[in-house]
Amino acid sequence: MFLKKIRFVSLVILVFIGFQSCKNDVNETARVQLKLIDAPGDYVEVNIEIIDILFNNSENEESWTSFTPENTYPINIDLTELIAGNSLLLTDQIIPSGMLKQIRLVLSDNNTLVVEEEDGELNTIHLDTPSALQSGLKLNLNTNLESGFSYTFILDWDVQKSIVDTGSLDKYNLKPVIRVNTEVNSGSISGTITGEVEDDSIGEVVPLENVLVNVYQDTVYIAESLTDENGDFVIQGLEAGNYTIKIEHENYENYESTEPIPVTVGEISQIGTIEL
Repeated sequence: MFLKKIRFVSLVILVFIGFQSCKNDVNETARVQLKLIDAPGDYVEVNIEIIDILFNNSENEESWTSFTPENTYPINIDLTELIAGNSLLLTDQIIPSGMLKQIRLVLSDNNTLVVEEEDGELNTIHLDTPSALQSGLKLNLNTNLESGFSYTFILDWDVQKSIVDTGSLDKYNLKPVIRVNTEVNSGSISGTITGEVEDDSIGEVVPLENVLVNVYQDTVYIAESLTDENGDFVIQGLEAGNYTIKIEHENYENYESTEPIPVTVGEISQIGTIEL
């Protein structure tokens, strides 16, 4: 009888420990989202293939874990579509809380560039991807994930700076330039660009598509985006502070905001309509 009581008590203790362990496992996790946006470039398409996304939250710098199952990949993206507030959610996963040091985007060699030739024809060109990128492009996050919280990291891929013309005929290299910010620690600027129709005696004002909007802080370039078919733009992932926007368009006078545009964390600064 005494032995049976000991066995019963031991079983209860083991069940309790197991329950507490599961409870602690649940409490010691955080939700992580990776959102991809694009700072545009002068290309018709920039097609990128991601074959894995890894993270490092260990003291061992070579210890990497995949965010999502293998059957999620490949992820094929035309970066030029990620404008005017459009974004691509790369991953949305629950991972252990604690220090999230780095993420790694693993690219294939199946990346292409589409350019428009002088005769109007579209030319698809293979992007040479260095072997180091095929093992993974490392991005530093160094963010402490608190248990039970959600974090969204914005990956702003600067296409213009990422495509390197080698000078050889139809030979381009891919060297990604990506700015990382945390959505919870950032804000956005949005607005609409319009202009008078060219050679229109009535002076009709219409939304302007594919207008490049540049954002500066003091005199330092920060980010850029293109307007969509409605003339709208959204520039995300901006730290709190005051900004200036500059617009250059070959058919209109250059524009620069005269008053600082304040950006607040977690909010969208609506600047209304700008007529060029």
